[in-house]
Amino acid sequence: MRSVRFATAALAAAALTLPLAAGSATADPASGRHAAPHHSHGKSDRLREAAPDGFYVGTAVAGGGHHLEQDYPDPFTSDKKYRKILGRQFSSVSPENQMKWEFIHPERDRYDFAAADAIVEFAERHGQVVRGHTLLWHSQNPQWLEQGGFSDEELRAILREHITTVVGRYAGRIQQWDVANEIFDDQGKLRTQDNIWIRELGPGIVADAFRWVHEADPQAKLFFNDYGVESVNAKSDAYYALTQDLLQQGVPVHGFSVQAHLSTRYGFPGDLETNLERFDALGLETAVTELDVRMDLPADGVPTAAQQKQQADYYQRALSACLAVEDCNSFTIWGFTDKYSWVPVFFEGEGYATVMTDDFDRKPAFHALRHTLKAAARKH
Repeated sequence: MRSVRFATAALAAAALTLPLAAGSATADPASGRHAAPHHSHGKSDRLREAAPDGFYVGTAVAGGGHHLEQDYPDPFTSDKKYRKILGRQFSSVSPENQMKWEFIHPERDRYDFAAADAIVEFAERHGQVVRGHTLLWHSQNPQWLEQGGFSDEELRAILREHITTVVGRYAGRIQQWDVANEIFDDQGKLRTQDNIWIRELGPGIVADAFRWVHEADPQAKLFFNDYGVESVNAKSDAYYALTQDLLQQGVPVHGFSVQAHLSTRYGFPGDLETNLERFDALGLETAVTELDVRMDLPADGVPTAAQQKQQADYYQRALSACLAVEDCNSFTIWGFTDKYSWVPVFFEGEGYATVMTDDFDRKPAFHALRHTLKAAARKH
């Protein structure tokens, strides 16, 4: 799709002639007409409908994790407006926490598929694809696993059984799996201490995990996924070298994805497209999987127009970089409303990171995404 979408980055620069107020009843910069306020029923008002054919626009499905400690019930099951927007706006969904080990495999001999099943069934009812997240990771593992004192043989069998059970349950229903998540540190070194699988079983377990996932679901696309790999740097270089090695061995690695948890404290990763292109040249699919753009908020908690414009610019540039790469066909934001964003919980003083406010009003960032998608679709 490169020849069709390549001009998108230049065209989408006009997207930043956007409404800078926080409200939703704004002019559509592409048409000069007024966009429907809040959330209209019109298909043209939706991100998924604006996208080019074959390009998936996704979001994380809020639940589990830090949400359990907040003063609201589970968002996915209790917030009807949230679910309505989730189904209308997006063509792809990623469980934010509900497929991680501590939630889906809380005891050695017990799985809890209820939350994950509900998300997959919701996606099927709404014509959405699902990204599975995640299978081999150093974080959010249950205590029984981390402190079980298992032998190498037992641990290897536990991982294989988990992959076979979870992936097999959703075989044919998951478009992409984050098989190995965050396996390198910021210096590009394998996490040989805090990743139980690599520490106890050695680096070869990563290749085995990809093989086992492929056996359980030959249709799913299998990805590496990490933060801090948007640019060409030590960490992304490590993934590039490892992927080359695994491909030479015939390991079924199909994709490389950048999480893209960005902050306006730092400059935009201007070589994002270049970085995605080099993985594309290896024959891999690429994806943006967890995009949000946090900012330092003023004392009153209300961002300035300039801050909102900068945030919209970051969102637009990330999308344009993906659209410009031939096999970057999956673009996911990590939640769409500040109401349920993880950012304020983990980054003190920062927030306003998603494309909608607590009240689901659309920010300039939302309009930037929609306009950029429309521009790409018109060239398709």
